[in-house]
Amino acid sequence: MEEENSCKGNLENQHPPRVLVTGGAGYIGQAAAYLLKQAGFYVVVLDNLVNGHREVVEDVLKIPLYVGEMGDIPFVENILRQEKINSVMHFSAYCYVGESVKNPALYYQNNVSETLKLLDAMRNCGVKKIVFSSTCATYGNPKKLPLMEDHPQEPINAYGTSKLMVEQILKDYETAYGLHSASLRYFNAAGAHPESLFGECHVPETHLIPLVIDSALKGSTKNALIINGGDYPTDDGTCVRDYVHILDLAEAHLLALQYLFEEEKSIALNLGSEKGYSILEVINMVEKITEKKVNYQFGERRSGDPAVLVADSRLAYDVLNWKTTYSLEDIIRHAYAFHLKRLDTSL
Repeated sequence: MEEENSCKGNLENQHPPRVLVTGGAGYIGQAAAYLLKQAGFYVVVLDNLVNGHREVVEDVLKIPLYVGEMGDIPFVENILRQEKINSVMHFSAYCYVGESVKNPALYYQNNVSETLKLLDAMRNCGVKKIVFSSTCATYGNPKKLPLMEDHPQEPINAYGTSKLMVEQILKDYETAYGLHSASLRYFNAAGAHPESLFGECHVPETHLIPLVIDSALKGSTKNALIINGGDYPTDDGTCVRDYVHILDLAEAHLLALQYLFEEEKSIALNLGSEKGYSILEVINMVEKITEKKVNYQFGERRSGDPAVLVADSRLAYDVLNWKTTYSLEDIIRHAYAFHLKRLDTSL
């Protein structure tokens, strides 16, 4: 019994907070790890590197990296104990809407079951602060726009449902075990570090902005970019989304962690720019920045896609004093610069 509880101690009062970032080698996790380190926090990363990038964590960010599964309870407990961790930022999840519709078992196993094991390790080690990467996909089809935090949460795909399940688990764990959480429901993460230290690099890539940039660079000689549906009830028939820069998102995670230590209570907040842009508007902006034409054509709608998702982020401003600082043009310029750097270094 003594060995089981040996990682417990007076963790709450450690300054600066010592943070474990799960999924910290992934797209948004690495941005959060970067800002945490810049702000003087002690940071370690846990990632299984299925979709993460070792070189970013070790060579660019120079942050300790543990490679393994967050569902390996003894392994995670050892990290929490050895590094004297007192808080967690949790980004480890599968996040593709289309894939979640086709293979929901994968999403419930990884996003829900593995998170429960992470929470078990935290409980065993007395770690009672977690910032959770949630999503606007928990709302489903909007009944009223912009989306506020009190909007009914009725997800229409397994990805959103898996995130909502974790949000509910966190509420129950606060009541039962005193775990304080910040569930951050963000909209479309996009962009890259302004100096291209890191950015979006998925294999395969499914997110709109890098796909549009890639299509612009390839021109008409390659297969056209397929837009999933051109008959939505929007001004130009294509889906409208709220794009938010990864560094703005990372800043919100840092502020949310500080809030948990100061206020000792849980929160759930939207993170978005409060501006909606259609797919065709994104394409037009990419064409303006790259000075190249995008080769695209319309395909069938994708199951699980609402027509419009735009945030009301006033609560995040009120509670965290957070607001976005990067425009869609900034996002695309940073993403384009990162894309060009990747192409250059791959030659």
